[in-house]
Amino acid sequence: MSKTLTNQQKKDWAKMLYMQGELQSRQIAEKVGVSPVTMSKWSKEGNWEMLRAAVTTTREEQIRNLYMQIAEMNKVIAERGDKYATSAEADTINKLSAAIAKMEGDYGIADIISVSKQILFWLRKRDPQKAIELSYYFDEFVKEKLR
Repeated sequence: MSKTLTNQQKKDWAKMLYMQGELQSRQIAEKVGVSPVTMSKWSKEGNWEMLRAAVTTTREEQIRNLYMQIAEMNKVIAERGDKYATSAEADTINKLSAAIAKMEGDYGIADIISVSKQILFWLRKRDPQKAIELSYYFDEFVKEKLR
């Protein structure tokens, strides 16, 4: 079957399999019918690793992890018997706090992808051709947000 697909179709199929995260790159390359080198090239050019991480890690999980890092730093400071953080620790805490504030105020890439997928699924039932066209624009939008 993979011999009848165009290169773009193979690439799209490979990306879908990669995003599911169940197969290794070599297995995907074999299944799709391309070399592991081609698979690696597609993955790097399309930032697939970052996309997969964005899809699989929700914004809430990322924020929770940042809060946990701050809590752990405060625990270390308290166990040390100090009332105050060192300047390096204070700088790290400030950076983590800024990241939390930004993430709590922004929509994350995972949110964008999730909504995009829901819209495309809904549209595919009504107008498959429009869904294909719109998926291209969603993909470009997400790539732009990742830069």
